[in-house]
Amino acid sequence: MPEITPGKKIFSLPEVLSSIQRTIADRYKSTFWVKAELHKLNHYSHSGHCYPEMVEKRDGRVIAQMKAVLWKNDFREINGRFMKILHEPLKDGITILFCAAITFDPVHGLSLRITDIDPVFSLGELERERLETVTRLTVEGILRRNQSLRFPLLPQRIAVISVETSKGYSDFLKVINYNSWGYRFYCHLFPALLQGDRSPDSIIAQLRRIKKAAAHFDVVALIRGGGADVGLSSYNNYALAREIALFPLPVITGIGHSTNETVAEQISFRNAITPTELADFLLQQFHNFSVPVQRAGQVIADRARRVLDDENVQFAHTTRYFRLAAIRLLAGRSTVIDQLSEGLSRQCRFILSRERDQVAGLGDALKENAAEHFAAQARELSGLEKNVRIMDPANVLKRGYSITFVNGKIATGVAGLEEGDQLLTQLADGTVTSTVQQAKANNHE
Repeated sequence: MPEITPGKKIFSLPEVLSSIQRTIADRYKSTFWVKAELHKLNHYSHSGHCYPEMVEKRDGRVIAQMKAVLWKNDFREINGRFMKILHEPLKDGITILFCAAITFDPVHGLSLRITDIDPVFSLGELERERLETVTRLTVEGILRRNQSLRFPLLPQRIAVISVETSKGYSDFLKVINYNSWGYRFYCHLFPALLQGDRSPDSIIAQLRRIKKAAAHFDVVALIRGGGADVGLSSYNNYALAREIALFPLPVITGIGHSTNETVAEQISFRNAITPTELADFLLQQFHNFSVPVQRAGQVIADRARRVLDDENVQFAHTTRYFRLAAIRLLAGRSTVIDQLSEGLSRQCRFILSRERDQVAGLGDALKENAAEHFAAQARELSGLEKNVRIMDPANVLKRGYSITFVNGKIATGVAGLEEGDQLLTQLADGTVTSTVQQAKANNHE
């Protein structure tokens, strides 16, 4: 009850909120359908309840916003229908058509109690998003850009965007690494989130990493699989689709579902329903190259054998011809050779005889000249011997000459002699000792 004071009627806060609660309950007695964006689901796993934030935007600006509540049992039933019809869970960021009642709680305030959500409407919204993405890419002229790239003759170096624990990735590796033809592939994993609200940004980030090292790869494989057809709406994302369309390498996809194509699959260079099929596609590229090469190799080998066989036959014929020609030539030339041999023999004998005579004549002449030369040398030697005997000092002394010594040295003149010097004179039959009394030089003037 309100308090009554002079001139004032005072209500407590619970009384005011209870009045609002009754008014809303009386005014909004039934449920109604509302279209809005599920901005945040806010699902609490420990209780199972959801507390969605519903908004409506115009030109990117929020023009209406309200809290909602989705109880555990309702959420389980609605989410199951979404998985069955959309192959997507109830999640943030999608536009939904939901049935709700307006409720007011004195503590929690005004909210929408969601009792049902129409998955068919959301399916249409997802299709609308897909069509909008396709339209934007078409207007930009890049819808088929990646498909216009030249595919490598041998796509051996593969940049794989997947999850290491994904069954689809495991199946892909098993097919290409253990193929029975021995083809070799080199795969490098770029791990990314493959489903959920964050998957487009995660995949785009890895594509940009690969782009920086594009020279080291031939192709990019986006692989997802091994589960139900869940979480595929991420592959209709415009930013992701644009990144794939403009990528400098061929992008091939094996997302692993058999329902309607996503935009990412539609614009990629090649789309396979499963990762295994995608691996088979890569093996087929090697086949397409290997078979013609093997066939060409066989043709070359066959032609080479035929050429060698023909050349061997021709060589045998040529060898036989040369052998016969040589025999005929040798037979025709044998007489000439014999004649030349005989003539050469006679000429050699004549030359040897003539040279022998010349050598004999030279020997006789050498003997005569040597005897005369030796006689002349003997005469000259005798004359020299006579002169030597004449010049012998003993013979000179005998002819009246003498040799005078002063101080042990031969005196050749009076120069240097002094009075009193002892002289030793050598004669033919002895020596004479004398003393210098006077030394006088001859006057030649």
